[in-house]
Formats: sequence, C-alpha cells, structure tokens
Amino acid sequence: MRVLVVEDEPDLRRLIAQALRENGYAVDDAPDGHEGLYKATTWEYDAIVLDLMLPKISGLDLLKTLRKTHKTPVLILSARDTMPDRVLGLDQGADDYLVKPFSLPELFARLRALIRRSAGQSESLMTIDDVCVDTRTRTVTKAGEPVSLTAREYAFVELLALRQGELVSRTQIYDHLFDENDDSLSNLVEVHVSNIRKKLGKDFIETRRGQGYIVTGCGSPSDDSDSGES
Repeated sequence: MRVLVVEDEPDLRRLIAQALRENGYAVDDAPDGHEGLYKATTWEYDAIVLDLMLPKISGLDLLKTLRKTHKTPVLILSARDTMPDRVLGLDQGADDYLVKPFSLPELFARLRALIRRSAGQSESLMTIDDVCVDTRTRTVTKAGEPVSLTAREYAFVELLALRQGELVSRTQIYDHLFDENDDSLSNLVEVHVSNIRKKLGKDFIETRRGQGYIVTGCGSPSDDSDSGES
C-alpha cells in the first residue's frame, strides 16, 4: 500500500516515513502544503497522513482542495488537540484525526482501518479459497500453514485481496505498491507475480492478458503469460 506523509517537521517526517517503510508500505513525503497537494493530486495513494500547520498551504486548505477531486482516505496528525479543531478537520473531509504526541502502533492501526474501509472491507481477515490474508498481523497462511512472503509480496497479495473479484491493472499495481523513486518501467510486477504463484499456487493470481491481474478464488485458472499488461 502507498502512503503520502505531509509533515513540515523534518525529524518527525523521516520517523513516520521510515516506520511505514519498515512495515511494508511504499511512502512518499512532502515538507509543505504546496508539494503535498501536488503529490496528492498527481499520484494515487491508499492513505494520506496530513499535518495541519504547514507552510505555503495549510493542511485544511490542502484538504479542502483535495476533496474537490479525490476521495483518498486522509488521517490528520496534528498538535491541535481541542474538540473544535478535531470537529473542523473531520467536517472539512478528513477520515480520522490523531493528536500529537502519538504512538506508532496506533497510527498503523488507524491507517489499516482507513485502507480497509476505503476498499469496502470491514474485517482484517480476508479469505480466498484456502489462502487467508490478515491485514492486522500482515501475515498470509495457506491451508492453515504460514507462508513466508517479502514485504512487497505481502503488499501485492493484500492489494489483490482487498480488490477480490476486481481487475487490477499493471499501472494500478505500480501506483499502489511503489513510491515515486521506483522504476515503473521495470519488470518487478511480473517477478512478484511469479514468486507469489510459487508460494500460494499457480492459480492464485489470474492474468488477464493485456489488462492486468485478478484473484477470484474457486480455483480460477490463470494465464501464465505475464506480458502485455497495462
């Protein structure tokens, strides 16, 4: 999953971004509201962590502008801790509000909940045939046995599971799993698909040639040709 962190305090921004990366997220960051708004409206994010007291464009103004065109889940992270501040932030379009100082586990839990809800998923446990994906523990089991996945492989499986039954294009996969510094022209998607099939079964991910990938369960057959997705 891909997250944008908009925070003007450099040490805190680095801390949050690094902690998210260590938990398997692709992360972009911005030090002010102007850059934050540009990135939030240029790329597709699964969630945005937004400070309110930002230079150039305030967090509230960024949020109001963003909501004209985007429904990206937004978690406000702010030292403004009064009830009117929280009410204003939520009324302006934020999906959640967390007051500084905060704990990283709570931040992660709130982001997981926002991402699940935005995908129409209320539970942390998702099942596709004999494969179970637990977004709380970020683990995958097959027939009750744990499967060892890399952080990127897990993120790939989670993305497809959250969109079970929906076609996910190669472009969407790059938008959600890779940050702005990754090479979108590489063959990383095909490599990950191949590795995941080796671990979860060749029929777990179905390739729709020229369109993308989908997981549907029920042992749907896969097209092993990984070329030409868009």
